[in-house]
Amino acid sequence: MSVPAVGDRVRVRDAWPPGHVRTPGYVRGRSGVVVEVRGPYPDPELLAYGRPGPPRWLCTVRFRQCDLWPGYAGGRTDSLQVDVYDHWLTPGAAR
Repeated sequence: MSVPAVGDRVRVRDAWPPGHVRTPGYVRGRSGVVVEVRGPYPDPELLAYGRPGPPRWLCTVRFRQCDLWPGYAGGRTDSLQVDVYDHWLTPGAAR
């Protein structure tokens, strides 16, 4: 995937690699919309082990809370924003 843009519908990879990752488990496999692209930063998953790596784009993705939490009792438009690095994102329709 190229660098996501504001407004892109994305899906977070449903992966569970061992080690230090910066993507919360509750958004893996879920769809949302990019609301901000913050810029490239050194890959924190590699830096945690003292290894260099390519820069990664940090994106703020908005998820509907009813898509994240089974049985969510709040409003259907309630949302949560999470910063996710681009290598975790694939193009995908938000629900």
